[in-house]
Amino acid sequence: HIYFYLEFSEPMEWEAFLNDKSQKDVRLKDNYYGGKNVKAIFRSKNGKKPLMVKVGISNVSVEGAKNNLQTEAPGWDFETYKKNAADLWEKELSKIQVTSTDKDKLSVFYTALYHAMVHPSIANDVDGSYRGRDMKIHKTEGHDYYSVFSLWDTYRGLHPLLTLIDKKRTEDFIKTFLLQYEQGGRLPVWELASNETECMIGYHSVSVISDAYMKGIRGFDAEKALIAMKASAMKDHFGLAAYKQNNVITIDDEPESVSRTLEYAYDDWCIAQVARDLKKEEDYNTFIKRAQSWKNVYNKETGFMRARKNGNWQSPFDPREVNNYFTEANSWQYSFYVPQDVESLIALQGGKKGFEQKLDALFTANSKTTGRTQDDISGLIGQYAHGNEPSHHMVYLYNYTGNYSKTVKYIDTICNYFYKNTPDGLIGNEDCGQMSAWYVLSSLGIFQVCPGSTDFVIGKPQFEKAVLTTHNNNKLTLSRPGNYTAANANNTVFKLNKKDHTKLFISYNDILNGGSLEFITSPGPITGDYATPSSKIADQLLVPIPAIKTSTGLFDDTLRVTLVPSSNKSDLYYRTETNGTFIKYKEPFIINKTTEVEAYEEVNGTKSTIAKGMLHKRPNKWKVSIKYKYNPQYNAGGAIGIIDGLRADVNWKKGGWQGYQSTDFEATVDMLEVKNISYAGAEFLQDTRSWILFPTQLVVYTSSDGINFEKAVTINNKKPADDYEIQLLELSGEMKPTKARYVKFVATNFGKLPEWHAGKGDDAFIFVDELIIK
Repeated sequence: HIYFYLEFSEPMEWEAFLNDKSQKDVRLKDNYYGGKNVKAIFRSKNGKKPLMVKVGISNVSVEGAKNNLQTEAPGWDFETYKKNAADLWEKELSKIQVTSTDKDKLSVFYTALYHAMVHPSIANDVDGSYRGRDMKIHKTEGHDYYSVFSLWDTYRGLHPLLTLIDKKRTEDFIKTFLLQYEQGGRLPVWELASNETECMIGYHSVSVISDAYMKGIRGFDAEKALIAMKASAMKDHFGLAAYKQNNVITIDDEPESVSRTLEYAYDDWCIAQVARDLKKEEDYNTFIKRAQSWKNVYNKETGFMRARKNGNWQSPFDPREVNNYFTEANSWQYSFYVPQDVESLIALQGGKKGFEQKLDALFTANSKTTGRTQDDISGLIGQYAHGNEPSHHMVYLYNYTGNYSKTVKYIDTICNYFYKNTPDGLIGNEDCGQMSAWYVLSSLGIFQVCPGSTDFVIGKPQFEKAVLTTHNNNKLTLSRPGNYTAANANNTVFKLNKKDHTKLFISYNDILNGGSLEFITSPGPITGDYATPSSKIADQLLVPIPAIKTSTGLFDDTLRVTLVPSSNKSDLYYRTETNGTFIKYKEPFIINKTTEVEAYEEVNGTKSTIAKGMLHKRPNKWKVSIKYKYNPQYNAGGAIGIIDGLRADVNWKKGGWQGYQSTDFEATVDMLEVKNISYAGAEFLQDTRSWILFPTQLVVYTSSDGINFEKAVTINNKKPADDYEIQLLELSGEMKPTKARYVKFVATNFGKLPEWHAGKGDDAFIFVDELIIK
């Protein structure tokens, strides 16, 4: 909803245009012109003075827009408003003062700080009225109501930055969250103008709340906040139902399953921190265990986070592949996302040395990605992608290994090459200030790897001197020598208020107390160990689920099943009959019918959740040959997947469909013997927004020898392509009873996407799952 109110500096005349046609001679109907392309031109009546316009806006009403305008801009002196705006921004931007003779560097820094202060933005009128999540009009009491919460991006850097310099806005954000919870039933995920866009994953409002609360920013109802956080975490949508039950989301449950599992786990850790402080022991135990769910997507064989499917690991696996198991990323870019439990991840990588080598491999890998094109993946150093948010904490993970010099090396590279004073000076999406917030914090020499903790990891200041004015009006001066580089970083001595600081991190309270943090280069290498940041979950330890390993999930006669534990210290138990008794696993076993295998792992009396794999015996031994090549990301498990008797659902990102782009679909089924056939067809999917359209036609042919085919039936598609509902369609029909061994299916691709489509000119996909023969 948007309303506006205009005032003009001079008497004026106006002319309306509808669909680019003047309405001068058209009688005004009901006091307005309506349509999708409405314009108005205003002209000064006397033509001698320039016509100035003031515009007030409101999400509430025209009256609200008028009141906003007349309260905030009563006069016509443009220069006064310009000066007032400059003074306000000068006050805000002066909260961090950096000094440099490099004007480009100053421009980059203060542009970044400005960007970090634009959103979230106030959404209430001057009288406190706002449109809530229930679309009703409410009034705020004692705080501002905000909008534009790009939380998947901004919880990582922007909100931690604001906890240092803007306590009031931080508290107002959280009060806004709680109002949205009251009016809409859950905390915002990616909110815009009081609407939930559902744009990204996770429920990262809880990170902002937990981070503020643990830092002592508590001007909100903490008990209500915990209730709201739990409510968001206990929904059954977006894979949460499976996640709550199994401590993991699989491909079978929800798209982007690996990323969702990892980000839900971090969010749950945030909830646990507040629950523990509020002495809610049961809540703490529940969410600290859920916070370890990342262990269920960590594959010890490869050392990567990896998707699970049907009780097993998804294969084939390529950590560079961009696919539907990750959110705007690949496995390289999510395999370091355990901010709440870094030390446990380090242990799984063989300790600090092994983890450092894994980080080295990340930054030195070939930068080419495979799979689908993802424009968000930019700013690549190896497979590190600074242009998108999941990578933003990774440079600072070197501090957890004790190798501070590599942290310095890559911070310098990113700051100097990925942030420039040019029109295209950002290497990726700004995302409501997150890219800039990373630069502001990193320029100061600090970054918070795990919001919700109270530690900032130490990096390298990009200016010889910076003065940070905290929200309690203390000043922290951060300084370094002019010649400070990665080459001499190992010779660094940190001084906090003139005393030795032997940690590779600094607490929030130390920053808030002000004083000085000096980076001093000593004559030689530092002797003694510097304390590394701490990030470890030690309570309610979770036992990961085992893998149910088979050569295939679909078999003809018999299938060998192997159970693979996550640890050599565990025992495995399994069953092959629903409600049967679990027995101890000793060796691989054979099945000869469609079977659901269930298995769990046990360590010292603690059990994992149950892994489930449904292993299907084929209803027949038919063969299928496919003429054109399908997209490897949309393979339905291979050629046999389109005659396996299993129907995929509308959620095509789960991998149950075969996708063909820029080509028709043609497949021939060999039933191995001549049969009587009277009905044939195939099922297709349409998701117009995703370039997937029903074929225009399906033609079925039959043959007894596989060489000479006769047309049996033609089915034309009558569903419109511009129907944006995701839907299924079975194109099938009766045909003259025929004896045949071979059945050929030919579906005609829609072709080039039309003018009305966002991808006009691109090639449409055909998505097919099951071929039908009766």
